[in-house]
Amino acid sequence: MEKYNKVEQKRGVPKILNFIYPPTCGICGKLCNDFLCKKCEKILENEAIFGVDKYKKRKKENEENKEIENKKYFNEHLYIFLYQGIIRRIILKYKFQEEAFIYKTFVNFLLKNENFFEIIEKYDTIVAVPISRKRLKERGYNQSELIAKEIARKMGLELETECLFKTKNIIEQSKLNKEERFKNIQGVYKIINKEKLYNKKILLVDDIYTTGSTVNECAKVLNGAKPKEIGVFTIAKD
Repeated sequence: MEKYNKVEQKRGVPKILNFIYPPTCGICGKLCNDFLCKKCEKILENEAIFGVDKYKKRKKENEENKEIENKKYFNEHLYIFLYQGIIRRIILKYKFQEEAFIYKTFVNFLLKNENFFEIIEKYDTIVAVPISRKRLKERGYNQSELIAKEIARKMGLELETECLFKTKNIIEQSKLNKEERFKNIQGVYKIINKEKLYNKKILLVDDIYTTGSTVNECAKVLNGAKPKEIGVFTIAKD
C-alpha cells in the first residue's frame, strides 16, 4: 500500500480533463472525484466478498491427452463480488451501455482493501483477457483491459498488451451452457513475445468469472511462455 501511495503522489491530478469530463460515481452518477461517492462506497462494502480461491497446479493431460474441463491452468482466482443484484446491473451497464468510466469505480474500490492490494502486489505483470477486433470495434473498448491498465497504473506494475491475442470472433460465452463454453473457447487465443512473460508472476484480468472456461483457456496459452505463476482477477464471480 505504501508503494501505491508513492506512485499516486507522483501523478498530477488531470484538472483540465476533469473539467471537460467531470468524474462521476459509477453507481449513482453523482459528481465525485474518486468515481465512487461515500454513500455508494458503503453499498459496495456490503456487497464485497474479496474472495480468494486456490487451485492446485495442473501437471499433465490424461493418458489419452484429452482436455479435462475441471482442471485449472492457473493457481488462484481473486474476485471482489458475486455476480448478482446491483453488482450485476453495474457490470452490464459498464460493458454494454458505453459507460466505460465505471472501471475507475471498481479499481478505486478494490485498492481500498489493503489485504487484496498486497496479494496483487506480489505479481510482476498484468495481462488482460483480449477480445476480438470485431467485438472491440462494436463496443469501442475492451472492458477487461481498462481494468487491467488502471490497476497497473495505480500500483506501478507492468502491463503487457502485446502478448495475448484473440484470433477468432466466436459466439458470446454468455449465450452458452458450461459444456458449450468449454468447446467454444478452444484454440481462439494465441501468444507472441513469450520472452516478455518468461519466469514472471502473471495476473490475468477479466470482468466476470462464470464457468472459468475463458480465463482457463487464456492461462493455458500463457503457460506456453513458462511463467513462474498465473493468477486470475475478476470483478465478480457468478
